[in-house]
Amino acid sequence: MALPSTFLPAFVFLTFCLCLYPHLASAKHGSTGVTRHYKFNIRMHNVTRLCQSKSIITVNGKFPGPRIIAREGDRLVIKVVNHVSNNITIHWHGIRQLRSGWADGPAYITQCPIQTGQSYVYNFTIIGQTGTLWYHAHVSWIRSTLYGPIVILPRRNTSYPFVKPYKEVPIIFGEWWNNDTEAVINQALQTGAGPNNSDAYTINGLPGPLYNNCSSPKETFRLKVKPGKTYLLRIINVALNDELFFKIANHTFTVVDADASYVKPFETDTIFITPGQTSNVLFKTKNLTSNAKFMMAARPYSTAAARTFDNTTVTGVLEYMSDTMSSSSNTSIKGLPLPTLPAINATAHVANWTNKFRSLGNSQFPVNVPQTVQNRYFFAVGLGSDRCPKNQTCQGPNGTKFAASINNISFTSPTIALLQARYFGKSNGVFTTDFPSTPLSPFNYSGTPPNNTMVSHGTKAVVLPYNTTVELVMQGTNIFGAENHPLHLHGFNFYVVGQGTGNYNSTTDPANFNLVDPVERNTVGVPSAGWVAVRFRADNPGVWFMHCHIEIHLSWGLRMAWAVMDGKLPNQKLPPPPSDLPKC
Repeated sequence: MALPSTFLPAFVFLTFCLCLYPHLASAKHGSTGVTRHYKFNIRMHNVTRLCQSKSIITVNGKFPGPRIIAREGDRLVIKVVNHVSNNITIHWHGIRQLRSGWADGPAYITQCPIQTGQSYVYNFTIIGQTGTLWYHAHVSWIRSTLYGPIVILPRRNTSYPFVKPYKEVPIIFGEWWNNDTEAVINQALQTGAGPNNSDAYTINGLPGPLYNNCSSPKETFRLKVKPGKTYLLRIINVALNDELFFKIANHTFTVVDADASYVKPFETDTIFITPGQTSNVLFKTKNLTSNAKFMMAARPYSTAAARTFDNTTVTGVLEYMSDTMSSSSNTSIKGLPLPTLPAINATAHVANWTNKFRSLGNSQFPVNVPQTVQNRYFFAVGLGSDRCPKNQTCQGPNGTKFAASINNISFTSPTIALLQARYFGKSNGVFTTDFPSTPLSPFNYSGTPPNNTMVSHGTKAVVLPYNTTVELVMQGTNIFGAENHPLHLHGFNFYVVGQGTGNYNSTTDPANFNLVDPVERNTVGVPSAGWVAVRFRADNPGVWFMHCHIEIHLSWGLRMAWAVMDGKLPNQKLPPPPSDLPKC
């Protein structure tokens, strides 16, 4: 049936209104929230950056992708239609997905990919989360361009536990690749070497003026602010392979949130954020009356010895505006000083940063860290190697291929989604439940690496009875160099109860655990040549991916799964899969 000619303008106006006033997006009011409908058309779209044009995979032709706005307690119904030749899945990063594991999104873990010309409706409710999260493709390296922010506002008639901001602005750190990232990862896996680097970092999709002389002024992000106002910056690191420092010259931030959980506010002039992490920060502008401008910059943190990384700096501009000033994207920024960022390998700075985070922990936002533990695990996390196939020359260490593992198990991706296999009782031949709770061959993890660096391979999961408590210590290894590994757990938040340098000591280190107000996160950095301890309650039935959010490490096998069993009550069981769940 043909649509009336007035439909498109009206639809555009309505969409604009819903972005400004998300409460108008409700299609149906429930007792706890509203239902919000979105449609994601996955399409190729031509984008020009660094003087080169290329066709990239996008949501609705936007890069970065469109903003999802909801309130805590709302239900989201998002129809994803795949119009590209690649298989697609989308992960709603950080959403707990309580009893909605079919909507979590990692390929071959909770679903098979959406094939060309097919669609899938992701249906889930946001429960107990307020802040900033994000969505991204979760198959191969497609998330390099397919990503966007999720803004979760407080429930109606409630407020932030801090001053109400004048305005909220997403700050999304990403990467730009002149080459096709699918070709980049395919080449790396074929040769066994580290991957080629990205060509630039970006702020909200824009690389800034430091990269080359022919970049358009439109390729520089400009944060336009008014004097004497408080802004809420919703910061997300979507980069494939790099952790980042961020700073605005002559300004400071107040950190109020991490991974959509409130924290005790603290001030800083430098933000550190790993791939996968989000943070809300308050940013108060100065009482300046002139059209003042200040540079902002982000560059990587890395201790990687086994691979190169994009050692460049992305810049943007903070631009003060008054009600009477006009703005131009061509206003000069030449001569503005860059902010001083920490050294590339500033591990001590990163440790001090992560130690500042504490849960808000008041009566309205209590801390529910498990005080007793029923299941303890010790995971050694790091790189390793694979033998080079016969009749092939490999470019990894000593003629091998790079690999990565947890407890020396490098994850092999199945061809049937683990959740489907588990739900229908067909796990045999798909995955096994014998993932080791400790390394099978202990060694001096932060010291001299073992002579044998070869990994084992398997599709293995840890089985957890419903509602049991878990303590997981993740120990970084020094095989082919120590790196910070941002580990992301799907389906859960966890409490970061301890961290340290060197090897974890199970006798002395637990005495220093913070069981009062530890920060609650979904992604945590395993420190370079150090360890981190987390606790969580297995109260969400399903199969849940855990992996390093440095994409090359995930591709090399630094990933595993937790299979959480159903409870006894109906509201403790995983519902049946939706009828449109993609087939393998």
